[in-house]
This record gives sequence, structure tokens and C-alpha cells, in this order.
Amino acid sequence: MSFLSIERQNAKAVIAIEDKRILLMLNNRDEQALTATAAKYGALCRSVALDILGNEQDAEECINDALLAIWNAIPPAQPENYRAYLLKILRNIALDRYKAKQRDKRGSGQYADALDELAEILPGTQNTEDTVEQREMLEAVSRFLETLPKTQSDLFVRRYWRFSSFEDLAHDYGMTVNHVRVTLTRLRKRLQKYLRKEGLL
Repeated sequence: MSFLSIERQNAKAVIAIEDKRILLMLNNRDEQALTATAAKYGALCRSVALDILGNEQDAEECINDALLAIWNAIPPAQPENYRAYLLKILRNIALDRYKAKQRDKRGSGQYADALDELAEILPGTQNTEDTVEQREMLEAVSRFLETLPKTQSDLFVRRYWRFSSFEDLAHDYGMTVNHVRVTLTRLRKRLQKYLRKEGLL
């Protein structure tokens, strides 16, 4: 069953289901858990996948893969935050798909551009995703984002987590492209100072 058909099926009936109940359904091997997941988080998943992949068909296939991964992972996995767990799986699948499509075009696309920008202050961003050092770095970045006004935090997350283009950010936040670039440059410099203060650079 495709993601879109799941999402449309009994959406009103399942959208209010709590995450704990969805987890219980997954543990009981109840396929309605996928229906509930698609209804509750479908729009968010599509937005994240589209930001990374830029293609509706690729995004839907990515979401289908994420739902299958959730079904195969739970049990035995028992995530404390189901929404975060789902989005992490989705994002990793989307990035893997993106990397596969861009393998012969290294340095092009929003994903590569955003990582190049972060490489100024986070050396090895592309090669240390599973190391302890990288996890500590990401936790520090999260703490840094909590100190920012919402718009600045959103801009940073959209650019470096969801790989949105400068043009999309400018449109969505009523800014010029140059203003977005300048704001993100200043945020990267502030982040660099913060990480040095934390002893991570």
C-alpha cells in the first residue's frame, strides 16, 4: 500500500491517535499504525522529503521506505519520541537517496552547498555522522539554536537540516536573498564562537 493511499484512508479517524498508542499498535503488529502515522505526520514528512529531494515522486518513495523501516524497526526498537524517531529515519533515507542521485555531480545541489557552508566551522561534517564527537557537536548546536530568536533558529534549521534554498527561505520569510545569506553567515560565525567556548573547536 502506497503512502498516499495510507494517508487518505480514514484520516480523520486516526489523526488524533497518540504516539504511545501508535507504538503499542506497532508492537502488536497492527498495520493501522502505519495509517495513523501517515495521517498524523504525512504533511510534515512530505515537506521534509521535498526540501531534500525536490521531487514529488522521490519524496513519496522515500516516505514509503520510511514507513517500511518503522514497521521493521518497531519492535524491537522502542523510541521515547516517536515523531523524532520517524523524522530521523525519513531524513536519513532522503539523504541517502539524494547522495545516490548526486554521486556523479559532487558539489552541486542544496545538500552539498549547505554542507560546504557548514564545513567552514564544522570540519568533517560529511564524514563523521556516527562518531561520538559528531553527536556532541550536534547537541551543542541544538543548545545554540535554543538561544536564538525563532526566525533565526528556523532559518538555520531550514538551511542546514532541511537544505532549503536561499530563494525558498527568502520567499517564506519575506526577506531578500541577500538578507538571508547575511543572516546565515552571521549565525555561522556566532555558532563558531559558541562551539569554541564549549571547547568543541
